[in-house]
Amino acid sequence: MPVKTKKLKQRYASLANPGPVTPEEAFTLLKKVCSEVPMKFDETVEAVIRLGIDSRKPDQNVRGTFSLPHGTGKTPRVIVFALGDKAEEAKAGGADEVGGEDLGERIKGGWTAFDVAIATPDMMKVVGPLGKILGPRGLMPNPKTGTVTFDVKTTVEDFKKGKVEYRNDQFGNVAIPMGKVSFDVEKLVENFMEFHRTLIRVKPAAAKGQYVRGAAVSATQGPGIRINLSALSK
Repeated sequence: MPVKTKKLKQRYASLANPGPVTPEEAFTLLKKVCSEVPMKFDETVEAVIRLGIDSRKPDQNVRGTFSLPHGTGKTPRVIVFALGDKAEEAKAGGADEVGGEDLGERIKGGWTAFDVAIATPDMMKVVGPLGKILGPRGLMPNPKTGTVTFDVKTTVEDFKKGKVEYRNDQFGNVAIPMGKVSFDVEKLVENFMEFHRTLIRVKPAAAKGQYVRGAAVSATQGPGIRINLSALSK
C-alpha cells in the first residue's frame, strides 16, 4: 500500500466516508476537501466507472474516444505520423511533433513525452514495430479510437480541445481524467455525465446483467468519492 502523506491523511479524515452521493454532491465535497487541505498545484479530477463486463472476452471490451464538454483542463501533447500534405495538415491542426521514420527512431530511443499519437494509415508500417513501446502506455494509434486516420487536422484539433480516449482494464474499470479541481461543480458534473452517457451508448451486446456496477471520482491526491448509481439513471 502506498504511504499516505500528512495532507492525504487529513483529506481522508475530513471526508469521513459519506457513502454514495449524487454527482453534484460528490464534486461539491471533492472541491471542499481540496480547498480545506490544498496542494500546491491544480489537481486533476479523475472519474472511474466499473462495468459488468468480462474483459477476457473481446466482444465485451469497450474502447473509443469522446469529447468532454469542458475539456480536461490540460492541453495534450499530440504527435502525428504523416508525410507530405498530411504532415502539413497535422501541423496546421496544432500537432506538437510530426514525422515518419525519424519520429519512430526517437521513440525507439526512449522518447515518449507526448499524450496522444495519431497516424495516417499508410504510416502504420512505421508505427507497427513501436507497439511494444506504445501499447503498454496506451499510446498506440488505433482505428477504433480514431487515431489512425487521414483526417489528421480535425483529429489533432479535437484532441487539443478535450477529446479523450477510454478503454476498460482487466477488471472492467474505465478511468479518465475529466477536469481540474479549479473547475466549477457544474462543469465537472456535465463532463462526468457525458462520460457515463458514452459508456451506456457503447454497451457491448454480449454484456449480461447489471452493466454499470460502480462509479467514483477523486482528485490527484485524495480519496475516492462514490457516486450513487440511482442518480445516474435520472
